[in-house]
Amino acid sequence: MRVLAIGDIVGRAGRQALTALLPDLRTLHEVDYVIANGENAAAGKGITPRIAQELFAAGVDVITGGNHTFAVKEIEAVIDHEPRLLRPANYPVAAPGHGMVTVGRLTVINLIGRTFMQPVDCPFRTVDTLLETVPAGTVVVVDMHAEATSEKVAMGWYLDGRVAAVVGTHTHVPTADARLLPRATAVVTDLGMTGAVDSIIGDDVAAVLRRFLTAMPTRLTPAEGRTVIGSVLIEIDEGSGRATDIRRLDPVYEPYAEHR
Repeated sequence: MRVLAIGDIVGRAGRQALTALLPDLRTLHEVDYVIANGENAAAGKGITPRIAQELFAAGVDVITGGNHTFAVKEIEAVIDHEPRLLRPANYPVAAPGHGMVTVGRLTVINLIGRTFMQPVDCPFRTVDTLLETVPAGTVVVVDMHAEATSEKVAMGWYLDGRVAAVVGTHTHVPTADARLLPRATAVVTDLGMTGAVDSIIGDDVAAVLRRFLTAMPTRLTPAEGRTVIGSVLIEIDEGSGRATDIRRLDPVYEPYAEHR
């Protein structure tokens, strides 16, 4: 099995790049399943029902979330009824939506960290409970959406040998540590983002610099232009449910190339 895991999609630029490149990426790399974090897909913060359907139509099989999952309120009305659209499983039980889904032979679990983040339930104890309910014969990939690199690395070691892969999201900065742990769980601390290359973690450079230089409230808008799809390709042995390889892809989309 080959799983393509894609980092946080940021605004229109990220959506356009995904729509343009994903069909060919699936074919070129013989991808069976695509997981993408979509919590920043709507103007850089949140996701709408329309955008979720746009991402599914582009070839995404499961959309994961994070601390901005509910930034656009209208998603609350649909997230209970679209199992492929996840929010972190360790949100309080009263929150709408689900944190785990099985699509075909793949089970995806979405978690969120607690270090430098909002208070939520323990992701480590939550994943222990969820793993007891995973359908037999499926392989498990975990999206660990967290600020602290140590917390994401810790989750990888905690689940080594119990899941096929643990991929980190949230910081929008790709890490160079993609590898297999001793018990054949593939890990990467952060996938990076699917957003504009000439930006500050996906947002307009001038706006972000103004916020840093003045400490004044500044509306941040997603940048446009050349876009990277921060991603890794994971190969998994279905018999054992463990990974055999993980490597970065990070293709770049040039939106104006056809006009040159």
